[in-house]
Amino acid sequence: MDNPTESDTERGRGVGRGPAAPTAMKAIAYTHRGGPDVLELVERPIPEPGPGEVRVRVRVSGVNPTDWKARGGGPTDWKGAAPGQALPAPQVPHQDGAGLLDAVGEGVDAGLLGRRVWIWEAAWMRPDGTAQEYVVLPAPQAVPLPDHASYDLGACLGIPGFTAHRALTLPGSGPDRLGPGAWAGRTVLVAGGAGAVGNAAIQLARWSGATVITTVSSPEKARLARAAGAEHVVDYRAADAASAIRGVAPRGVDLVVEVAPAVNAELDQAVLAFGGTVVYYSNDGGNTLTLPVFDQFIAGTRWQGLLVYAVPPKAKAQAVADLTAAVGAGALRVGEAAGLPLHRYPLEKTAEAQRAVQDGTIGRVLVDVGEF
Repeated sequence: MDNPTESDTERGRGVGRGPAAPTAMKAIAYTHRGGPDVLELVERPIPEPGPGEVRVRVRVSGVNPTDWKARGGGPTDWKGAAPGQALPAPQVPHQDGAGLLDAVGEGVDAGLLGRRVWIWEAAWMRPDGTAQEYVVLPAPQAVPLPDHASYDLGACLGIPGFTAHRALTLPGSGPDRLGPGAWAGRTVLVAGGAGAVGNAAIQLARWSGATVITTVSSPEKARLARAAGAEHVVDYRAADAASAIRGVAPRGVDLVVEVAPAVNAELDQAVLAFGGTVVYYSNDGGNTLTLPVFDQFIAGTRWQGLLVYAVPPKAKAQAVADLTAAVGAGALRVGEAAGLPLHRYPLEKTAEAQRAVQDGTIGRVLVDVGEF
């Protein structure tokens, strides 16, 4: 586990590291689409930031489902190669991470040197993710961490936090931004409250004043959802699930943050308030969504798909601000006590880390990249 703060000496290092400064680094990369076995531990030159860029010495890398899906040639792959085909350039995986900002390019405030930061979308439309000891990326994608926040928390903010934030602030379904009182008087149903996105949605919705209900499939997941802050937990497989939810929210729920729309469509439609919205960000359990047309237009309900990478820049900037504020307020936490168990792997076992995510490990999978 890391310490949430750094010494004054470390904060002041900046670019210069003395004559013993390294020139090469360890990284995980792949040159072909395929299974976890395509991931290789390699040595690469340490990159230098260009104009408008920063370099981060990575401490922790966070693993998301889109990381293994992109590796396999799925729909989140920006290079278009099919499984088994070679890529035009090696790809370092992972969008999320946290570390120490140790170099800045032209046009970037040198006062950022030595700051602890969290990283978002490092590998989106770029060949360099966070599964390496140093990563260069546009300055806005390395966000200062509040002093009390750990690197572990920082590495958990990106994809899950952005997804949850967008679900809670989509035009027509929520407020423009999150914070105390933003969801006051309204009810949010989070499907899969034990998942990484579900955990973030529960915490952000509670911080913003919503009544939060979550659906789960086991007592262990129920325990984690309650630890995250869900006030009411329902087994979605139960015959009376809709009645249980309506018992908490008689007029219906205002928003459903949904991970499995094909499986939960009937339940969601049954518990939505008039004019309510379902925001779905994954297709767990099936890829075909069937909706009752009459029931939907009579109730004025809305179903909205969400791909985090397609969120408009202005909304991403708001997510950065709100997530950082939530961390600063202590409203976003990670670990068993916060309903999000952490599972750690060393850099050389990144393939095992990705396999764990692909196999549905409950919690958040982290890769320890560097010690400092």
